[in-house]
Amino acid sequence: TCPQCHRSASLDQRGLRGFQRNRLLEAIVQRYQQGRVAAAAAKCQLCDRSPPEPAAVLCEQCEVLYCAACQLRCHPARGPFAKHRLVPPPGHPGAPGGGGSEAGAKGAAGGGGGGRKVPTCAEHDLENYSMYCVSCRSPVCYQCLEEGRHAKHDVKALGAMWKQHKAQLSQALNGVSDKAKEAKEFLVQLKNLLQQIQENGLDYEACLVAQCDALVDALTRQKAKLLTKVTKEREHKLKIVWDQINHCTLKLRQSTGLMEYCLEVIKENDPSGFLQISDALIKRVQVSQEQWVKGALEPKVSAEFDLTLDSEPLLQAIHQLDFIQMKFPVTVPPVPLLQLEKCCTRNNSVTLAWRMPPLSHNPVEGYILELDDGDGGQFREVYVGKETLCTIDGLHFNSTYNARVKAFNSSGVGPYSKTVVLQTSDVAWFSFDPSSAHRDIVLSNDNQTATCSSYDDRVVLGTAAFSKGVHYWELHVDRYDNHPDPAFGIARINVVKDMMLGKDDKAWAMYVDNNRSWFMHCNSHTNRTEGGVSKGATVGVLLDLNKHNLTFFINGQQQGPPAFENVEGVFMPALSLNRNVQVSLRQLSLSCP
Repeated sequence: TCPQCHRSASLDQRGLRGFQRNRLLEAIVQRYQQGRVAAAAAKCQLCDRSPPEPAAVLCEQCEVLYCAACQLRCHPARGPFAKHRLVPPPGHPGAPGGGGSEAGAKGAAGGGGGGRKVPTCAEHDLENYSMYCVSCRSPVCYQCLEEGRHAKHDVKALGAMWKQHKAQLSQALNGVSDKAKEAKEFLVQLKNLLQQIQENGLDYEACLVAQCDALVDALTRQKAKLLTKVTKEREHKLKIVWDQINHCTLKLRQSTGLMEYCLEVIKENDPSGFLQISDALIKRVQVSQEQWVKGALEPKVSAEFDLTLDSEPLLQAIHQLDFIQMKFPVTVPPVPLLQLEKCCTRNNSVTLAWRMPPLSHNPVEGYILELDDGDGGQFREVYVGKETLCTIDGLHFNSTYNARVKAFNSSGVGPYSKTVVLQTSDVAWFSFDPSSAHRDIVLSNDNQTATCSSYDDRVVLGTAAFSKGVHYWELHVDRYDNHPDPAFGIARINVVKDMMLGKDDKAWAMYVDNNRSWFMHCNSHTNRTEGGVSKGATVGVLLDLNKHNLTFFINGQQQGPPAFENVEGVFMPALSLNRNVQVSLRQLSLSCP
């Protein structure tokens, strides 16, 4: 039985030659051997080096193989060699007889040059295969169909079946190719897993060392506390003993003096003199004796310390110290830790940063950051995502905000972090914003001065956004040529920036020439007022979001009544100008009641 096609064959008088030959495998082996022979033979025939360099060309007239260097030196493309034809060496794609050209294919078909022969029928040597027997699953010749055992079998054209089986093989190869691609991706995943295991192992080692060091530090601190207690107990005992020594020494000194005095009195032979003092002396001796009461000559403290350190439970805990489990169940994430050193405010924006606690085994898919309204109201979601650093813009000035964050994964939402309190600035300091300005805007002086490279009006916004309170800022006209019409005012973040401020519905402005000014919103011109600008003029903008109106000033003089009513939302200082004007931020202040 053939191990490849799983067909059974009988051994007849022809022996092994009677078996069906695997012509496809023969062709592959023959092509491989020809390529090796050609590659080994295609060496330069003029090289002085050992071994010679591979041949780059073959001269058909000289019948000599040249490498690139020898061809330039020995066979230049000039003189008598100019008409010689240089072709690739044998075995090279495109070479004659190399299998890559039509001539090579013809040579192989004709049997010349070592090409393979056209296959003939195994049973009829003079007949070529022309049909395919579907029943026997083998190619057959015309004579097999006429005389042989395939006469009544289902047969099809050899070319059609060849194409059909090639298509089936290609389709099967696509599936194998997809699996091979998946295997490559899986290998990349495994290699990444190796790196992750290495990194996680180092992280766990570092955490383990940190935890053990923390235990050692805690034990050292507790050791210091216990030593302090022992020291205090020792000093207390020593003080009591020294006090008892001093007290006993004083009494002993008094008793000794009294005894010596009494002995001297007893030695006297004057009865009358003795009797004069004997009563008093007897009382003194009795009193002195009574001072030595029971226990007076016993130590008040013992030399032993009534302190016993029970270290056995701790030793057992140390010996039992181990990982809780090697595989952790997936539960909700733990409480995120706010990094207070990275939390900050700037103008009316706040930045918060947080991280997960160390040795947190539960996966985190994202975070939810919540902020109140700055007035002690309800919390609301301001960010949902995977980042651990977030900046929230457009808040109220001079307001206190409370923020908190929680993590979530497929198991649910974890608990909230501690609440952090952030205070926004009471005064807005801003400059022109280069990131949102039109590309023709030219900023200088730390983004405090603006001009334009175009003759058309272009818009630039400030870096602060206002939504509450009373705000006032001034702009100084540094240069004013050829009577342009700069516009000053406020705008939303999505204002159109390639035309004059106030022409769309996202901006409220006053545009002014050298004689008069107009208010403009949605391309509607109103409130024409006398008084223009020139070099050195100052334009003031007063935005009162408590009363929801906007007022303009030129050199301190108010330009008519409040320009716009019912102004609500979040606004940014805005300016439009062309190349004939240069403006600088001069003064800005803010008051929030």
